[in-house]
Amino acid sequence: MMAEVGIIESIPYLLQSPSKKIWIDYDDEADVLYISYYKPQKANDSIMEDNIIYHYRDEKLVGITVLRAKESYHL
Repeated sequence: MMAEVGIIESIPYLLQSPSKKIWIDYDDEADVLYISYYKPQKANDSIMEDNIIYHYRDEKLVGITVLRAKESYHL
């Protein structure tokens, strides 16, 4: 039930995403969450803020990488 609550709370953010499709991958061993809005991303720039890396193709957000995902969100 707890995971369902988190998913429901994230619906407004998902609806505002820069793409109609979203690919999500999680590497449990590395505790890294990958979110891609385009496949392939073809990113040509990245900006890191805290434990989040934002990937851009020119001015368009094409993906997000969350480092230490579970650790950062106390899961």
